[in-house]
Amino acid sequence: MTATATPPQTRPSVSPPSRREDLTPARRARRINVGRIIAWAALIVLLFVTLFPFYWMLRTALSTNTALYTNAGSLLPVEFSWGGFSRVLGLSSPEQAAAEGGTTGSINFWLYLRNTVIVATVITIGQVLFSSMAAYAFARLEWKGRDAVFFLFLTALMIPPIFVQLPNFILVRDLGLLNTLAGIILPFFFMTPFAIFFMRQFFLGISREVEESAKIDGAGHLRIFFRIVLPMSSTPVFTLALLTYITAWGEYFWPLLVGRADDSRVLTVALGIFRSQTPQTGPDWAGLMAGTLIAALPIFVLFILFGRKLVDNLGYSGIK
Repeated sequence: MTATATPPQTRPSVSPPSRREDLTPARRARRINVGRIIAWAALIVLLFVTLFPFYWMLRTALSTNTALYTNAGSLLPVEFSWGGFSRVLGLSSPEQAAAEGGTTGSINFWLYLRNTVIVATVITIGQVLFSSMAAYAFARLEWKGRDAVFFLFLTALMIPPIFVQLPNFILVRDLGLLNTLAGIILPFFFMTPFAIFFMRQFFLGISREVEESAKIDGAGHLRIFFRIVLPMSSTPVFTLALLTYITAWGEYFWPLLVGRADDSRVLTVALGIFRSQTPQTGPDWAGLMAGTLIAALPIFVLFILFGRKLVDNLGYSGIK
């Protein structure tokens, strides 16, 4: 019987540990925790800087106007009172307003709120509809000079809005629409370059196969737009509607030029009128902050309900 020699076993070579592998789990966790702590600290500081002005508005609105001048640096409401909200909503008598150092002038809050809702709603409906139709024409229809016209629309984004206020004012005046809600709505009703660009970018991403199938069945462009393209574009339509509504709600300069009458005055302009009604002790800061909070409340509610969806839709559409 012959013995077979077994080859010598070679020990596997061990490579030197890398610098990443040298880190113990405790050190690695410590690095991660330090980074998280710094990130959370920066986030908390940013959140505080963002929300503190709103808290200061609330603190001022819940203070007595005369007491604000004696303790202006207090972080808490000075002599807590609902008088500022009562004066803005028209629930306070002139004697009660004068006792708290507020303005005794009247402000028809509900009329101005109604005007603001009408203006913002009509502008949103018109701008979303007509901007979507124009964007579809730029994205899908083939016509001579299409790209040149679209370039002109894009260049309009670089024109400051203040430059077109005077021509618009002359046009509205010649049409006899001064001091009317129609005069406030008209310049913003049809379309804006941003809205057209926003919707066109989404329409370009829609597959043409569905539209081609509808054309084979005999559908025209209007039917394709309203029955197929627009229902498929609920995400950008919702985003554009929300952005338009918020912008129209906060518009100030144009309603100030056109809507000076009481029947056509919106909330932003009314707050300026309320600010000018200065009592003997000084501006009614409590009432002004209360009115500003009430005017901004619908926008806060919209952001709370749809803020996350708005950010997701903007990211989905590629708008930065």
